[in-house]
Amino acid sequence: MTGPDLSRQYSLEGVSIPEIAVASNGGAAPALVWRNQLDGLTFRVSDGYLKWSPDAAGVDLGREAERLRWLEGRIPAPTLLEHGRGDGGQWLLTRALPGDSAASDHWIARPGAAVRAIAAGLRALHALPVAEVPESLSGDSWFDRRVARLGAPPLLVDPVVVHGDACAPNTLLDDDGLWSGIVDVGDLGVGDRWADLAVAAMSLRWNYGEGFGPLLLDAYGIAADEERAAYYRALWDAES
Repeated sequence: MTGPDLSRQYSLEGVSIPEIAVASNGGAAPALVWRNQLDGLTFRVSDGYLKWSPDAAGVDLGREAERLRWLEGRIPAPTLLEHGRGDGGQWLLTRALPGDSAASDHWIARPGAAVRAIAAGLRALHALPVAEVPESLSGDSWFDRRVARLGAPPLLVDPVVVHGDACAPNTLLDDDGLWSGIVDVGDLGVGDRWADLAVAAMSLRWNYGEGFGPLLLDAYGIAADEERAAYYRALWDAES
C-alpha cells in the first residue's frame, strides 16, 4: 500500500495563499506548515494556526470546529478561535498548542520516542467517556461507512472515542518526548479503536520506515488483531 505524496506537503506550487491567511498574520505572508492531498493548507499565523480548505475539496471544516468545542477541557487539542468561509473555501483559526509534530525532522530522527507518544495520545483519547459524545459527532465519519466489497465490519464490542486521522503528524510531543496533544480532529467520532490503530500503524511506515507497528501496540497495551486492522486499513484506503 502506497502512502501519501510527502514531497508536496511543504510546497505552495500551483496554489496561492488565501487572503484570510495573510490578514490573520498581520498582513504578511504566513509560513506554510502543511499541504494535504486535497490542497488544504495549514499556515502558522500571528494568533496560532489557520487551516484553509478549498470548496473543491468538499471538506467541511465546521465538523472540526464542532469537535474542537467538545474536546476543550477534556484533552489537549487546539482551542477554536474562529471558523468562517471565504476566498473560495473555508477556514479555521485555532490557538497554537505547545509541542512539535511527531512527523517533524526532530522526531523522525527519534522514532521510538515518537511512536510511544502516538500510542500515549491514542490511549488518552480512547479513555474519554463515550457516553458524553453528542449524537451530532457520531455516525458520519469514514470508519462508519460501509463498502460492499469489504463485507460487514468486525463486531464492535468496546466502542471508544476515535480520532479519525491518527497519522503521525497529528500527534504533538513536548521537548521531553512526551505526548502533548492532538490536532486535525474533523473525523472524530465513536467507533472501534482499531480504526485509529490501523491508520497509525500505516503512518509509521510512511514517516519512520518499517518495523514500528509492534512498538505502537506494545506501548498502547494491546495485542495485535489483524482481522480488525486489515478491515480498517482497507476501509481507510477505500474512503481516502
